[in-house]
Amino acid sequence: MSHATLAIYPGTFDPITCGHEDILRRACTLFGKVLLAVAIAHHKKTLFTFEERLAMAQESARQWPQVHVLPYDGLLVEFARQQGARAIVRGLRSESDFDFEARLAGMNAALAPEIETVFLHAGWRWQAVSSTHVREIALLGGDVAQFVPPHVWQRLQHKRASSTQPK
Repeated sequence: MSHATLAIYPGTFDPITCGHEDILRRACTLFGKVLLAVAIAHHKKTLFTFEERLAMAQESARQWPQVHVLPYDGLLVEFARQQGARAIVRGLRSESDFDFEARLAGMNAALAPEIETVFLHAGWRWQAVSSTHVREIALLGGDVAQFVPPHVWQRLQHKRASSTQPK
């Protein structure tokens, strides 16, 4: 793929983690432009609102000028076509991630053969980090500062404080 290729890195990013940022940083070395696509995710119960997730993604993306953050809803390959993307970037942490992502990539290839899925394996430091674990640990009072950017850590602390206040 040429360095001018546009790639999409999609996700719910509830919240964005240092692992996500690592995949994004590495995608920037491979592609001329990367769209960090934040899923509206109507079907998921998220801790953060869509607007909060979008803001956190924008804050994280500021360090890479070739990254643009956009919301998306619906079928990812249709969004990728509309944006002119040639690749979808997916991060892998484990064998179970690969199994799920490989099946998803196969379906996407059947629907949009012109769009390639590129897998980037999580760096060793981030292999155990997931947004789900980060949310759960943070809400139970655990310190997840090492797993998320500082701006996300602040938001997680605020969520925890507001969830523990009497109603």
